[in-house]
Amino acid sequence: MHRDILHKEFKWNGVSFETAHDLIGFVDENFPELETFIRQWFGKNGKIQATTSGSTGPPKTIELDRIHMVNSAKATGKYFGLGAGSRALLCLPMGYIAGRMMLVRAMVLGWHLDSIQPASDPDLPVDTSYDFSAMVPMQLFHVWNKLENIKTLIVGGGAVPTSLIKKIRSVQTKIFATYGMTETITHVALRPLNAAAGFSEKNDVFTALPGVRFAVDQRQCLLIHAPDISYEKVVTNDLVTLFSDRSFQWIARADHVINSGGVKLVPELIEKKYENLIEEDFFFHGIRDQELGQKLVLIVQSDQSYEVLERFENFQKLNKGIISKFEVPRKVFFTKKFVQTETGKTNRKATLLQLLSED
Repeated sequence: MHRDILHKEFKWNGVSFETAHDLIGFVDENFPELETFIRQWFGKNGKIQATTSGSTGPPKTIELDRIHMVNSAKATGKYFGLGAGSRALLCLPMGYIAGRMMLVRAMVLGWHLDSIQPASDPDLPVDTSYDFSAMVPMQLFHVWNKLENIKTLIVGGGAVPTSLIKKIRSVQTKIFATYGMTETITHVALRPLNAAAGFSEKNDVFTALPGVRFAVDQRQCLLIHAPDISYEKVVTNDLVTLFSDRSFQWIARADHVINSGGVKLVPELIEKKYENLIEEDFFFHGIRDQELGQKLVLIVQSDQSYEVLERFENFQKLNKGIISKFEVPRKVFFTKKFVQTETGKTNRKATLLQLLSED
């Protein structure tokens, strides 16, 4: 049974493992944060405890089936053509699903895995070539011009800013954005981000991995049918444009939509209109307002405040029809650093609450 979940070709930092006991001992000595996980992985009941990232609510512990994790790993291997002996780089924290699934893929598919210290600016090896790796957008931001030794890179855990996508368009590494969550055992769909990965204006959509199908509910939120990785259909809060049962374009989070005086405002769509006006990281949010119910506010990550509203008003006058009067924020907050989840995602709600408590 162990050969199904521990491939004979698997190596980790150059070390091979004849038995599950060998790998457990290696983890105990080198990666204590994985002690519970690795024992659950080889456990008889095949149940794995996982913690959600906390980007859309408080982190929670859920139970995953090992067979579903195996199936997810095989789907990724099939999609990218990565079999036994492929070399992979792990630079994500191993306390959450994304990092652990890199390990699972390596164990199941027989990859040769190298792991380095996870950091926002990872110290990438310069003397080794890798077939595959995974990062969060912040990591890609710091190393986008140092990827020559990585053939294929997936980026998840948050939206990749348009400004960063422009930088990587000519990078030779094949770079894909992922769509997924802990409940779907990381990604169930991929979107090319640069020319090497096959990006074009016509295929700027997420495409399903093998065995995955999509639909939408009455809210126009995505439904995921993936029997190989989930016993039940996964209901999301992601507003999408569905092109087929295998492809969609992500629009926004339904729980981010702001009702301001009866006008529904979608922060993610407004942010696209402003991305060339603000150099710093930013996001829009809604806060309570006695007259409007909710009003639109802007949060900018900057160590100094400036007259951003004047810039918006000038842009609005020169570009009539692009930004409506409802899409101009009623207030702007500045903060030196956004609140982040443990996996490096911006926690919009916590950031805003912190600013409101200081205001």
